[in-house]
Amino acid sequence: MWTEIVKFFSASPSKLKVARLMVELGFSINTEGKISCGEVEIPDSSIARATNADRRVVRETIKDILADARMKRIFVGIKPAGSFLIDVAPTLGYAVVEIRARPDAVGVIAKATGLIAEAGLSIRQILAEDPDLNPDPKLLIITEKRVPGEVVSKLLNIPTVTKVSIS
Repeated sequence: MWTEIVKFFSASPSKLKVARLMVELGFSINTEGKISCGEVEIPDSSIARATNADRRVVRETIKDILADARMKRIFVGIKPAGSFLIDVAPTLGYAVVEIRARPDAVGVIAKATGLIAEAGLSIRQILAEDPDLNPDPKLLIITEKRVPGEVVSKLLNIPTVTKVSIS
């Protein structure tokens, strides 16, 4: 998907920044042609400030998207993923496992969650960054309790994993 979006906006880096922000934050285009997060409309000026673009660029980006059937299907269908607990995990007594692996790696989520489950730990939340959007993607796993050192060692033994950190 991201490759298509980059190609679609290849002539306009400013519009691509607007589209990227929308994808990263789960903002869609609603039936009135406005950017929204769920049921909440986001003003063009707010998107413009966040992307360091003029609000007219935001409006043009939306018009371009709505004029293309494929882009329209993508951006009308995007949904926000909900709250992400990483910054409040310590406050809630949860732990965070950050795993970095080769961007083309297959099966890291399955292997990592399997090892955590074998240790009897409950997983509260997972976020896997898209390697097309982030050249150094992370897998972030929030667990109910701190992950023991022996599990970290096993995570590091997953063939494509390059780094594991816990907090």
